[in-house]
Amino acid sequence: MSNQPDQTPAGIITLNKPVGITSAKALYRVRKITRMRKSGHAGTLDPAADGVLVLCLGKATKLVESIMDQPKVYRAWARLDVTSKSHDSDSPLEAVPSAEPPSLGRLREVLHSFEGRLEQVPPVVSALKIGGQPAYKLARKGQTPELKARMVTIYWLLLHAYDWPVVEFEMCCGRGTYVRALIRDLGVRLGTGGCLTGLTRKAVGPFALEEAVTFQDLEKMTDPLTALLPLNRVRELLDARPIAIPARPPSGRH
Repeated sequence: MSNQPDQTPAGIITLNKPVGITSAKALYRVRKITRMRKSGHAGTLDPAADGVLVLCLGKATKLVESIMDQPKVYRAWARLDVTSKSHDSDSPLEAVPSAEPPSLGRLREVLHSFEGRLEQVPPVVSALKIGGQPAYKLARKGQTPELKARMVTIYWLLLHAYDWPVVEFEMCCGRGTYVRALIRDLGVRLGTGGCLTGLTRKAVGPFALEEAVTFQDLEKMTDPLTALLPLNRVRELLDARPIAIPARPPSGRH
């Protein structure tokens, strides 16, 4: 038995995932670029969303659950005059008549009412499994699976812009929170529609979009593994900030 330390590279790559690709396919592409077979991603990002996707390579795959427990920051865009089956623009949009658009004050009040611990029913079109099948597959068959509400945490919400029917906001939330479901519920409380039209994940715990690399960045590197944040550094960051909540940014325009 060798006493030599394991020299296999291990760490994370913070990828800036583009719109139009699943998290699984993004991981597969990075796996081909780096030639690292042992890998996994720490939290799915929908194909219609872009931004931070944390990829764990080598022994860093043991940290997937710890990273998924980190708070996440999103920038979201929504329309309040429409809805859809999936609560985003991946499904056909359906107009929702509204007697009167809510005022800025009312929108801000209702938006902030979601801060804290609350029950949230996941979207029917989601990857959550019911009887062993993803809910979205049942929905495609015309079934309406019943998904139970679960507790989620929204640390803060910040309204950036409102120009009826478009809303732009930023939020920091805990594991298992669906931004689509939040917008759906926002519309219910306002008596309007509610549909996600754009989503960027800005951070997963200490791993931020500013430090993320693209596929093109990796492909240009002589050694793509130089993009790895080493395993010991990842552990240091997680140990130093086990549940650190990213600060609320300054208020934006309205």
